[in-house]
Amino acid sequence: MLATALPFDDGCLDYRYDAPTPPVIGQVVTVPLGSRMVAGVITAMAAGDVDDRRLKSIAVYSDLPPLSSAMMGFVRWVAGWTMAPVGAVLKMVLPLKDGLVPPPAVQGWIVAENVDPSGLSAKRQQVIAALKEMPPMITREAAIFAGVSPALITAMGRDGALQAAAILDDGGKDYISDETPKAMTLTPAQLEAASVIKSALSTGGFQPFVLDGVTGSGKTEVYFDAIAACLERGQQALILLPEIALSPAMRQRFQARFGDAPVLWHSGLTPAQRHRAFRRIAQGKAKVVIGARSALFLPYPHLGLITVDEEHDQSYKQDDHVAYQARDMAVMRAKTENIPIILASATPSLETEVNIDQGRYQRLELTERVGSAALPVISMIDLRRDPPPRQHWLAPELIKEIETVLAAGKQSLLFLNRRGYAPLTLCRSCGERMTCPQCSAWLVAHKRDQALHCHHCGHRTRMPEVCPHCETEASLVPCGPGVERLSDEVSRLFPDAKQAVLSSDLVTTPKALAAFTDAVLSGQVDIIIGTQMITKGHHFPDLKLVGVIDADLGLAGGDLRAAENTWQMMVQVAGRAGRSGEEGKAILQTMAPETPVFKALLKGDRAAFLAAEKKARQDAGMPPYGRLATITLSSRDESKLRESGQIMARAKPNFQGVSILGPAPAPMAYLRGRHRHRFLIKAERGVDLQKIIADWRNTVDLASSIRCQIDVDPYHFM
Repeated sequence: MLATALPFDDGCLDYRYDAPTPPVIGQVVTVPLGSRMVAGVITAMAAGDVDDRRLKSIAVYSDLPPLSSAMMGFVRWVAGWTMAPVGAVLKMVLPLKDGLVPPPAVQGWIVAENVDPSGLSAKRQQVIAALKEMPPMITREAAIFAGVSPALITAMGRDGALQAAAILDDGGKDYISDETPKAMTLTPAQLEAASVIKSALSTGGFQPFVLDGVTGSGKTEVYFDAIAACLERGQQALILLPEIALSPAMRQRFQARFGDAPVLWHSGLTPAQRHRAFRRIAQGKAKVVIGARSALFLPYPHLGLITVDEEHDQSYKQDDHVAYQARDMAVMRAKTENIPIILASATPSLETEVNIDQGRYQRLELTERVGSAALPVISMIDLRRDPPPRQHWLAPELIKEIETVLAAGKQSLLFLNRRGYAPLTLCRSCGERMTCPQCSAWLVAHKRDQALHCHHCGHRTRMPEVCPHCETEASLVPCGPGVERLSDEVSRLFPDAKQAVLSSDLVTTPKALAAFTDAVLSGQVDIIIGTQMITKGHHFPDLKLVGVIDADLGLAGGDLRAAENTWQMMVQVAGRAGRSGEEGKAILQTMAPETPVFKALLKGDRAAFLAAEKKARQDAGMPPYGRLATITLSSRDESKLRESGQIMARAKPNFQGVSILGPAPAPMAYLRGRHRHRFLIKAERGVDLQKIIADWRNTVDLASSIRCQIDVDPYHFM
């Protein structure tokens, strides 16, 4: 099986095996494919005599452990469910072709055998004394260790007083040692939840747990305790996070608990870091891995426990290439590996709630915050009755609350889920809206670089001095607030307050995020302004007030999960307040406080909100009670796209319990220079949707210029 998206039969081609050792099913190899080399896995051997003279030979036999039958079964299941080529899924398992072989040995210096230091200078004798009995060190490290210049180390190597030696990759300090982890003091509720999970680890087998705890209830400590038990059994543990921005804080908490740091896996790593991390994971040396959704597919030889933190988060959904929901795939990975899995959240997804209702998952509840901390009091500001002044965004009541918190020496958080300075730039002369030339989307104004950005394709252009449509000078005005504009207002209202903005445009690296977090924790920040990055996983003890600037924002657009997502985001961001014992407040500015989701938030009535949401979905036959899939066709040629859409429409299948809408222009009808049309397939829960779509797709011959993307269980309907 080849790790490539090319649609070979079962992802496989035949090759000649020339190694002296017998072949092993699951063995990882590198093979030639045309003019390039690709990773692959041996899945079968030919039976009987085969004339293999015309077959190409396997190029590289990896030293990594072979993939297990459970892993290969998982790969095939994911490919079948997502309707992606099986090789595209295997490419996520083996993402680094260079990682299949050991890195080149790094040369260091050791003291040469039989060297006589008596005839050497004092400095050279100093080097010999320092490096004697030490493992190999590179030139710079040896110089620092011995307190001399790198030039002297090089000269001693040239003269034979030092000799070159390979520095072995022994794993360093980024996997868990054999030392006993520090004991934790858990509350009775935490102890009960942890004991259930540890019992499952001891018993063995697939068991899905939902760690359902209010914000600040110590969910992390519970699954850390379970991970400690997993490590005692000599197994590997995986923690999935929805955002790589959460990795530094989680790594720090983990290191404080276990003494050593876990291995990180996310897109922010350098190639060398990814190479090193991948090999340690695949060799079983990395005992605990913290990663983004792609970490789920790595080849763990001894996986014993999976934790999906913030399991409700929509960032677990991948829309391009292989379209999958990492939370759901994690459950299936645990099932194929026959191990427990923990889904942790203060606001479990409706899909998870229904699985609990139907007895598939077991809920473990943490209903109170740790220590003396109480949940924040949530209130609302009706912007129809108490609006801010024109071109301002903070209501008078919220301003007063911020002033009170500042006077008490505490911190406030202002949440606005909108990046940049303004979401729209408009010509007040002709009404022209600044839009992306490659997408049907408005350009977002960013003040920090005086530019207009497309948040879909990355297009960027300088802010024009004249309207490109009517050529009127100084006529372009920003409309609406982003976090940068909100920051300007905070500066005007509270000139003496120290503020910091957390947005993916401004805090772009784990190091920058760590610096931001340290500044908040050390009291260098009075007012935090943030996008959704601030809602997840952060613990700021002095944060007393949360203000949500536009609570209605997530309800627009007709998304079937809009109310659920708004509920989750509001609960999560409100939960940042009052975590140190003092009562916190959360104030939501809204134009529609009578909306059911806001009424439920105000009353703290989660059960009523979930019951209403379940009924609405069930009545409409929508997920998780029904099934959805989308087929999106795209092309640079709009006329060819329309023609292809009609060809597919004429071949639409007709099944009871299945309805197919379209083709119609996608909500984002033009994206990254390609026009897009979409079919929406709605089916009853028991329908084999994948087979219906596969049979339909196989009857249609589309032009090579047409891309066809299938998304089973879509979350984002752009």
